[in-house]
Amino acid sequence: MTDIKDKVIAIIAEQAVLEPADVSMDNTLEDVGIDSLGLVECIFAIEEAFDIQVPFNANEPNQSDFDISTIASIIAGVEKLVAEQHA
Repeated sequence: MTDIKDKVIAIIAEQAVLEPADVSMDNTLEDVGIDSLGLVECIFAIEEAFDIQVPFNANEPNQSDFDISTIASIIAGVEKLVAEQHA
């Protein structure tokens, strides 16, 4: 699942205008400079890259079933959605 991790980090880094090496697993989106609009862009890019539907409500991000608290939690969520899709 390393390719999922690398791809998610690349998407987040691109949105934050950073190099992927500058994004660490324990960063929050806020740490890397991504605001609510950037978050929505990241979610769209992740959905497109992995052909998945992320259970995320942009109007109520804290009420979502998708944990966006850290980069690691986002990657774990994407890995779970990809695994469920291929099950």
